[in-house]
Amino acid sequence: MTMLAPDNKTAVLAELRAGLGSKVNTDDGVRSARGHDRSHLPWEAPMAVVHCTSTGDVSEALAICSRHGVAAVPIAAGTGLEGGANSTADSICLDLSGMDKILRIGSADLDATVQAGVMKSALNAALAGHGLTFPVGPGVDASVGGMASTGASGTTAVRYGTMKENVLGLTVVLADGTIIKTGGRSRKSAAGYDLTHLFVGAEGTLGVLTEVTLRVYGIPEAASVAICSFPTLESCTAVVQSTLESGVPISRVELLDDVTVDAVNRYSGLGLPVMSTLIFEFEGSATNIADQGEAVRKLALVNGGTGWDYASDPDQISRIWRARHDALPSYTALVPGSSTWSTDVCVPISRLAECITLTKADTDREGVLAPIVGHVGDGNFHLAFVLPPGDDGVLVKAGAINDRLVERALSMGGTCTGEHGIGLGKTASLVKEHASAIPVMLAIKSALDPQGILNPGKVLAG
Repeated sequence: MTMLAPDNKTAVLAELRAGLGSKVNTDDGVRSARGHDRSHLPWEAPMAVVHCTSTGDVSEALAICSRHGVAAVPIAAGTGLEGGANSTADSICLDLSGMDKILRIGSADLDATVQAGVMKSALNAALAGHGLTFPVGPGVDASVGGMASTGASGTTAVRYGTMKENVLGLTVVLADGTIIKTGGRSRKSAAGYDLTHLFVGAEGTLGVLTEVTLRVYGIPEAASVAICSFPTLESCTAVVQSTLESGVPISRVELLDDVTVDAVNRYSGLGLPVMSTLIFEFEGSATNIADQGEAVRKLALVNGGTGWDYASDPDQISRIWRARHDALPSYTALVPGSSTWSTDVCVPISRLAECITLTKADTDREGVLAPIVGHVGDGNFHLAFVLPPGDDGVLVKAGAINDRLVERALSMGGTCTGEHGIGLGKTASLVKEHASAIPVMLAIKSALDPQGILNPGKVLAG
C-alpha cells in the first residue's frame, strides 16, 4: 500500500485527538496488539488505535477518516481466522472492545440489544438471570459485533442457525460517519430492502456495526451428550444424515477425525478410542432427550458405531464441549512451537462424506498434519493445518491443499467458507464462487464506501 503522506498523517491524528482526546492511542504495544486477529495472514500496526465506547465515537472517528481519505479497520475481540480485522500501517484501528454495554433484555419478547463489543460469555451471564441464553456463535468467546460482522455460527447451528438468522436489527455507522438503524424488534417485516442482512457478514466493509439486536432463547429444561466411535468418516456422516432425515431434534452434532481425538485426549484427558467420533447433544425435557438419544443410538449401531458414552451431568457436559472447543490448542500441543492455519468449507450434507474423505486423502498424500472437525449437521467442516516453526514448505503445501479444498467444495455445490468469512484469506475463492455476482457486490461497496476506506482489501480484493 502507498504510504500516507507525513502531513496527512499528522493532520488526521491531530483531528482525531482534538475530537476524541485520550481515546486515541499511538503507543507501539497497543498498536501491535490491536492490529490483527488470530489468523496466519499478514498485518501491520495501524498508525493509531481509537478506543471507542459509543456509536458517537465511531461516527466521529469515521467522519474524520473520511475527510482525510484514511482507511479504518474495526476490531473487537480479534478472534477471527481469515485476517478480517488485520490493519495496515496507513490505517486507523477502531477498537470496539470497550463498547461492552448490554443495553436491553426483552424477556417477554425473547430479544436483547447490546453494544458490538459485548462478549458472548458476558451476554449469557446477564441472560441467565432471566432464564435465557444466546446459544449461537463459535466455541471461542467472541464479541457479538464480530460474530454479526462475519455471519458466524458454530456447534449449535444445526438447531439454532447462524448469526444471520438471529440478528433482528443493527445500528451501523457508514463510511462518512452517518448513523443508520436497520431492522427492528418484530419477528418479521416486509418493509423495504433487508439492510440488516446486507451488513451481517459484510465484515466491516460496508459499515461498522455498533449495536446489535438479537433473538435469545429459553434455557432448556435438560440436556445430555452422547459420544460414539465409528470405523470410518463415511459411517459418521451416514449416521448424521439418517438422524436428520428421521427428524430427531438434535442441538449439536460434531465430527472429530482420529487425529483430533488423539489430540484432545492428550490435551484434555478425555480417554476416547482413537477413531472417527461423533458427539451428539440433545435438549428438552428429561423424557424427550432420553427418547432422542435412544433413537440416535440405534442409528449409530446400524452404521457400525461402538460405545455410547452418555453424560447428563452439567459439569460432564461442559468438560466434553470444552475439550471440543480446545481443539486448536490441542493441535499446536502436538508439535512444540507450532501455529495453526484453520480453514473451512460447507457442502450439501449428501456430499459431506466424500468431501471429507478426499480432503483427508489429500493431506495424507502431502504428508501434512491437518486434523479435521466438523459441524456435520449443516455440512460444515474445518481443516487445521499445523505449521511447525520455520517450515515454509508446509505453508506452501497447505496453501495448495486449501485451494483444492475450495475447488472441491464448489464443485459439489458448496461454499468456500461456512462461517470463518472471507477476510484477506479467501478473496480469490469468493471470485470463484460468485463470479457473476461480484460486479453487484462491487457496486454496493462503491455506493456505500466510495473512497474505499472501510476495512480495505477484505472480502472484495482491489
